[in-house]
Amino acid sequence: MNILIAILIFSFIIIFHEFGHFITAKRCGIKVLEFSLGLGPTIWGIQGKETKYSLKLLPFGGACMMEGEDEASDSDRAFGNKPLWQRFLVVLNGPMFNFLLAFLLSLIMLGAMGVDRPVIGGVMDGYAAQEAGIEVGDEIVSINHYRIHFYREISLYTFFHQGETLEITYQRDGQKHQATVVPKLDEESGRYLIGVQGGSFEKVGILGTVKYSFWWIRYQIYTTFKSLSALLTGMVSMNEMSGPVGIVKTIGDTYEQSVQISWFLAVMNLLNITVLLSANLGVMNLLPIPALDGGRIVFFLVEAIRGKKLNEDIEGYVNMISFVLLMCLMVFVMFNDISKLIG
Repeated sequence: MNILIAILIFSFIIIFHEFGHFITAKRCGIKVLEFSLGLGPTIWGIQGKETKYSLKLLPFGGACMMEGEDEASDSDRAFGNKPLWQRFLVVLNGPMFNFLLAFLLSLIMLGAMGVDRPVIGGVMDGYAAQEAGIEVGDEIVSINHYRIHFYREISLYTFFHQGETLEITYQRDGQKHQATVVPKLDEESGRYLIGVQGGSFEKVGILGTVKYSFWWIRYQIYTTFKSLSALLTGMVSMNEMSGPVGIVKTIGDTYEQSVQISWFLAVMNLLNITVLLSANLGVMNLLPIPALDGGRIVFFLVEAIRGKKLNEDIEGYVNMISFVLLMCLMVFVMFNDISKLIG
């Protein structure tokens, strides 16, 4: 059951990403040869008027294969023969549809659950928040000029800025106040804490839900970028990365723990994971790495500056090498996931 749920979530996210490429290509008059879910050999397919729709053996990944995308073509409907701005939009709209999906699911999730606004529900004895005069009912507005919209952003910010002095702006009775705090290491959790506890979720109305859904996507994007930065700086080790195997386990554990409480909580938590993964996929695909959508966008920008396309052979070699390196990284992460499961 856990594996099935994970496959459905992955498939939904990927098919939405590829649909972004597909629908934009169609609108630009580009011939789409195949629209597929999964990788490897085809296990099912149906031929449409000009596009083959197929399901592949491996349930991870997908493709929107267009004429003239990777080879020369004389057709005026070939991807490579379309204006630069159209090719740019086709590539860009894969990641953009991931952000769109994350936003739509956030509307459902926040509309149903409400929002954990950064209102202080408790102040811990002996920590910096108490010493700075922060009280129950105060609302955190910003930390070091980073705008706070959700209570969980407080923990996230202190995690990525461990040991730093924090300038906190909070609101009390409609008036803004400033406080300088230094997080204290909590021996039990191993985390730096300022000593506050959250309140409850609250409904914010239709317009509020729309507004907070945009901020929720911002929060997910910020989390992804800060996690990548922590990985590059060594704050987080490669062993702490999770690939498909680790994500499947996380989804399974979340479902099993949540469903014991209620089906509603299980659905909301799975929605939250789907939002996170969709936003994460959007960010990762926009990274300027060859073989990813972001890498192709870089090639388009170079083409726009030069006034002509790059040599197709050079671009092909760069993409191939990058793809091999990405696959090696994927194998490492998967092996690491399996090792942690066995251990």
